[in-house]
Amino acid sequence: MKKDYKIILIVVGIVIGCIVFGTSLFMGKYNTVVSLEEQVNESYSNIEIQEKRRADLIPNYVDSIKDYKNFEQETLTQVIEARSQAESGNVEQAQKTLSVVVEQYPELKASELYKNLQIELSTTENMIKDYREDYNKQVKSYIKKTRSFPTNIVLNLMGYETKDFKYLKYDTSADAPTNLFK
Repeated sequence: MKKDYKIILIVVGIVIGCIVFGTSLFMGKYNTVVSLEEQVNESYSNIEIQEKRRADLIPNYVDSIKDYKNFEQETLTQVIEARSQAESGNVEQAQKTLSVVVEQYPELKASELYKNLQIELSTTENMIKDYREDYNKQVKSYIKKTRSFPTNIVLNLMGYETKDFKYLKYDTSADAPTNLFK
């Protein structure tokens, strides 16, 4: 009788161990896939944030550069006017005009704005590229995990519907604007 009792305890222990192991396996696989899914979503969100940054950056910089370009054009007009005044013998008026220009516009730096725009755009494009690469890596990990054995069986048994994430392509737009400063 004692022998039967030990066998029953061993069998019950094995059954409980299998249940705990199976539950842990199911929960672990499921939680891993959910975590990967969230990483894919986060990666995609990062891309959207940078694309929004780019969309906001370009018009703002272009407007600033256009305004500054107009400002430099006005300054050039005033300098030409001062030169004309000097050539026509009105040196005092020319000096006054130039003094006003120098006081109002001590530094003309539209070319610096152009450089800054190029740097910002380059930085943003590199960030978007990096985030796209990260997204594709996350999609690859997700797809690999959801298709691998035994995860695919566990997910099917639990009724989990895998997401149909697609890899991002790196195509550029052929109709991208080429002259933003007209």
